[in-house]
Amino acid sequence: MSPASTGASTTVGADVSVPASDSRMSPGGPGYRRMSLALFLAGVATFALLYSTQALLPLISGEFGVAASDASWTVAAATGGLALFVLPMSALSERFGRRAVMTGSLAVAVTIGLLVPFAPSLGVLVVLRALQGAALAGLPASATAYLAEEVSPKALVTAIGLFVAGNSVGGMSGRVITGWVAQEWGWRVAVGVIGAIAVACAVAFRALIPAPRHFKPGSLRPRVLARTVRDHLSNPLLCRLYAIGALFMTVFGGVYTVIGYRLTEAPFSLPQGIIGSIFLVYLVGTVSASTAGRLVGRMGRRGALYAAGGTTAAGLLLSLAGSLPLILLGLVLITGGFFAGHAVASSAVSKTATTGRAQASALYQSAYYIGSSAGSTVGAIAFHAGGWAGTVGVGLLAVLGVVTITVFGTRAARLQRRLITAA
Repeated sequence: MSPASTGASTTVGADVSVPASDSRMSPGGPGYRRMSLALFLAGVATFALLYSTQALLPLISGEFGVAASDASWTVAAATGGLALFVLPMSALSERFGRRAVMTGSLAVAVTIGLLVPFAPSLGVLVVLRALQGAALAGLPASATAYLAEEVSPKALVTAIGLFVAGNSVGGMSGRVITGWVAQEWGWRVAVGVIGAIAVACAVAFRALIPAPRHFKPGSLRPRVLARTVRDHLSNPLLCRLYAIGALFMTVFGGVYTVIGYRLTEAPFSLPQGIIGSIFLVYLVGTVSASTAGRLVGRMGRRGALYAAGGTTAAGLLLSLAGSLPLILLGLVLITGGFFAGHAVASSAVSKTATTGRAQASALYQSAYYIGSSAGSTVGAIAFHAGGWAGTVGVGLLAVLGVVTITVFGTRAARLQRRLITAA
């Protein structure tokens, strides 16, 4: 899975060149295992906190007496906060250091996580979640830049993979754990448990993470940052890739925000623990994302996007069935298609951006999490208005958007080739 597919990112201005002869960390060398474990735990804490309420939305709706569209804001606010702050936090890490920003981000996020169980109203809960998401933006904004500066080039992919694994484990386990705990003791205890786990991860992270040896502070340079962002947003291909990432995440965010409501209702009436375990389907996404490179090799980038979109659409249609096994199979297809498409789009961003790759990656993450927020909210509104079919309709429209953008890109590429040939 690519860093951008789970939130990991290079940071603004992080195109750092360090001589190959220096003392950067490598497997078996001093500090490497500590560093790997520290960032793995940081990834677990980040994504366990970020999606801690997603499996609990039916319970939150029940306690506060609100519809799914209102409760979904506890997810949308967190991912929206991260989307808005990932680029600024990237810039701060350039000035104050990767370790400092990661430590501060985790400290603020886990503190808020301990306050979340005591939220007296839905409005307060949403505000706390938005602040938590904004704080968590410092992790994906700094972790990969820290690795690029402190780890030897040969070991970099492996080290990033361990951080990404922490993201995946945190995102999945946070939902599964909250589901089973909430079944016995309610959603407040469940998010409190996640908060306590995140505190332990944060403390261990700070104790384990080696001090940076190759970081060179820079200025925030807002004019340079603004110019680079403007250049990326004026690149048609990058903009198409940002839109594709956002649309894929709109499908994914909507489906997994609403699925708990569908499965708690008749005729399924599943207990909260079983609903939380549904998120084990994420393991399918880990596999599909890791094989996306081979898919691109066989079909090309656009062919891979068509395949991912078709798989996602097939899963959405299959999930309309009234049979629980068919619904689960539909979720498998949706998850596999989403992660494959997301991996293809996010990796294409780094290949397309010849300069300012860090900023290009941060912009992709912003689009990605904006898509998550939009999917959570719009998907829930559609469910409230038209049931599961409404949520599926939103997802199919988003997939249609992916296909339309890809077709447009295919035609643009053909036209460009013709012009080059004619010249």
